[in-house]
Amino acid sequence: MKILLAAVNAKFIHSNLAVRTLCAYAKKSVHREGLEIEIAEYTINQQKDEILRDIYERAADMICFSCYIWNQVYIESLIHDLSKVLPKALLWMGGPEVSYAAKEVLLRLPEVKGVMRGEGERTFAELCKGRPLDEIQGITFRRQDGGICENEWRKPMDLDEVPFVYQDMKEFEHKIVYYESSRGCPFSCSYCLSSVDKRLRFRSVQIVKRELAFFLEQKVSQVKFVDRTFNCNHTHAMEIWKFIAEHDNGVTNFHFEISADLLNEKELELIKTMRVGLIQLEIGVQSTNKKTIQEIKRTMDFEKLSQSVRNLRRMENVHQHLDLIAGLPFEDIASFSKSFDDVYSLRPHQLQLGFLKVLKGSFMEEKKADYGLVYKSEPPYEVLYTNWLSYEDILKLKGIEQMVEIYYNSGQFEHTLPELEKMFISPYRLYEKLWEYYKEKELHSIQHKRSVRYEILLDFVKHVCGQKDDGIHAKYVRELLIYDYYLRENAKTRPSFAGENPLGKEKKRRFYEEEAVRHKYLSGYEAYDKNQIRKMTHLEYFPVLQKTVLFDYMHRNPLNYEAYTYEMQ
Repeated sequence: MKILLAAVNAKFIHSNLAVRTLCAYAKKSVHREGLEIEIAEYTINQQKDEILRDIYERAADMICFSCYIWNQVYIESLIHDLSKVLPKALLWMGGPEVSYAAKEVLLRLPEVKGVMRGEGERTFAELCKGRPLDEIQGITFRRQDGGICENEWRKPMDLDEVPFVYQDMKEFEHKIVYYESSRGCPFSCSYCLSSVDKRLRFRSVQIVKRELAFFLEQKVSQVKFVDRTFNCNHTHAMEIWKFIAEHDNGVTNFHFEISADLLNEKELELIKTMRVGLIQLEIGVQSTNKKTIQEIKRTMDFEKLSQSVRNLRRMENVHQHLDLIAGLPFEDIASFSKSFDDVYSLRPHQLQLGFLKVLKGSFMEEKKADYGLVYKSEPPYEVLYTNWLSYEDILKLKGIEQMVEIYYNSGQFEHTLPELEKMFISPYRLYEKLWEYYKEKELHSIQHKRSVRYEILLDFVKHVCGQKDDGIHAKYVRELLIYDYYLRENAKTRPSFAGENPLGKEKKRRFYEEEAVRHKYLSGYEAYDKNQIRKMTHLEYFPVLQKTVLFDYMHRNPLNYEAYTYEMQ
């Protein structure tokens, strides 16, 4: 019997840990003659015909799909056609998107034989053994007479029983590697499926260390922990953080989702000693409205969180990604704008403005009538409006999200944005006005080149200030934009908004001739001649800022990829 585990990822750089874990556990525990298990990974950006052909040519007897909010519609479309070209194949589904609506899925998809609910390693292994379906826990299946049978849920397993799925890392050369050291979550946030299953378990630290050592030896570029709240157990977190700090290979980055208000002094002191870029932290804030936080059953002390985030920011060695969710109960525009400003003031490296997704099986779904919560009919079930936010409000926040992505999260306007913030009563108002400007000038539906984004921002400043091109403030902002542009971009074609370099060709020529001999500013360039050094750097004079800056592109900040800079007379 041949079984195919199929994953349809959101992007090419993603890999699917779930199907690999199911496969590894089954191969370890099932000894059935003639059993063959394969893994196939695709993306939602591929043509469906291409995936259909590949699955058909693999000629599997049973095909199991891993289902999430980002791929559910895509997979269902595939299943309709797959059942036509492979009518004898048994089709199964599993994953969070179908676990809590299994009967509904089977009623909607008559082609599907069954759904694996919740934790799947043992369930899949028993399917591989060929056990009678009515004896397998954790499944909902279609009987021979067409009736639907839902078996009891399966008890959680010991995480130490889950095999390590990584061996040959060549196939992950350009992909994110996902790793799991715990399952479940101690908290009960109403919008999250982890609130349904509070059975928190940890993988033994000694096993985790052995497996992380493999990643470090292989010099994997990034390992992303999928643990819901990595630092909920301080002993577990400290042991792992100590290990990666002590065995740092100078290459591998580790991503953790944490609760910043749980960080203690020992953890902060340890993090302070880490290499720049060794770890990055994703921190869910969601809202700073106390009534909202209480209603969604979230545990968070925003004052403690803020203090930890500021401490981490001062360390300048850890990338921080903070999240907000629009559409939560009791959060109207005024409340959300305050949440936005509260989190923005912490200056995270990225501020993710997300929108509530009403997941099947979550407590949020149960309360939808109470909240006047209306959301999209298809995955990802994103909010359309609530008792507190109209659809028009949601559209405005979508636009603000777009502006935040372009101008804040890109990290390309680090010196310009603080100056623009001074022109408005709050950061939220800046991005709101910027979105209004994009709409007014019909810029929002166009894919702009990077340099054009700078020009738009300069025009926006002139529009807001009501100044002509020669206004002193516009000139000041223009120089900040030029500074930001060359901080990230080794551009040899000068952008139109920058005009001519005031330094002049002759002064630049003399500088590079002298630098090639004396190496007064640039270390590590001793093997290069003046022309090579010129290509690897940029020299700019800023009349309004009153400084000359040398941008060094060979040496960049590993945290934000900015060029190192040197100011000179």
